[in-house]
Amino acid sequence: MAFTAKDVQALREKTGVGMMDCKKALQESDGDMDKAVDILREKGLASAAKKASRVAAEGAVAAYNDGKAGAIVEINCETDFVAKGEPFVNLANTVAKTVVEANPADLDALLAAKAADSENTVEQAVQEVFLALRENMKVRRFARMEGHIVTYIHAGGTVGVMVGFDTDDATAAKPEFVEMGKNIAMQIAAMSPEYLSKSDIPDDELAKMKSITVDSALNKPDSLPIPILNSVITEAVSDKKWADEDINIYQGLDQKQRKNFTNFISKEAYATLAEIAVSHKAEISENKIFVGLVQGRMAKQIKETCLLEQAFVRSDLFDGSVDGYVNSVAKSLGAEIKIKGFERFAKGEGIEKKQDDFAAEIANMVK
Repeated sequence: MAFTAKDVQALREKTGVGMMDCKKALQESDGDMDKAVDILREKGLASAAKKASRVAAEGAVAAYNDGKAGAIVEINCETDFVAKGEPFVNLANTVAKTVVEANPADLDALLAAKAADSENTVEQAVQEVFLALRENMKVRRFARMEGHIVTYIHAGGTVGVMVGFDTDDATAAKPEFVEMGKNIAMQIAAMSPEYLSKSDIPDDELAKMKSITVDSALNKPDSLPIPILNSVITEAVSDKKWADEDINIYQGLDQKQRKNFTNFISKEAYATLAEIAVSHKAEISENKIFVGLVQGRMAKQIKETCLLEQAFVRSDLFDGSVDGYVNSVAKSLGAEIKIKGFERFAKGEGIEKKQDDFAAEIANMVK
């Protein structure tokens, strides 16, 4: 069956694949358009398998919200250039819409689901874009929530946020609620909280946080409460655990200088103080003053890692915590509003990017 240049162009428009590949596919299929599409897909699958080992750390986070449920997805590719292109952006948006509509249980179910507004599965949709762009790309993860959802995409897909609220339909429809939801989503994007509230932090994580806080305090003796620090210094001096030079320097300092004693003693002397403090860990950990110090530092960490405890970044709108801001909006609307959960995806987080060593590459080429 003969084919024309118009057939080649039609195949290119249908698949997004280059002109030469379309021409070869039509030659192999003897001009049969459907067979040519299958040939391109088969070749694409083989090519994709070869490229699957290449690092795909670029890409985008996309979101979709139909008023009843919302979703965010992360899809990765190899280059920022492809990630910003219309085919890839459209793919990401399609997958996000599919998550909302199909409610897949996991990634495998998502890939097998029929893509939104398409006859293809999500896996086939990804393959179609690969055929056109020839980069390794993967649907990495997704999250879905039902109810009153606010989604936010920052900087063209570098960060995506989804927040779920517990409130009534009438309140959720008000512009004040919509604005508040966006502000909360932007807070999450900027401040990257790990938990909603302190009650969401697992006990083992709190124990780990306490252990690290205790150890870091002991290993930075000048941050210890004055009575404990003085007892540690007294041991270093009286038991000759410091070198004579450091002992003489310290004893020659006046009261004002002793407040900044670390500027005068040697690094070795400072390290010795830390060793002494660590050796008395059990005793110091029971000291009420030290317990208060640890509790204060943990409270600060919790304030930074828990969304509701964080200081609201838009202080021009509200001066206080995120929880306080939500409550203030709820009060002004005469309604109940609670944040029930959130998801935050940052493009490529946790993916180890390949570091190109061009000098070594050139050296290998000239061997």
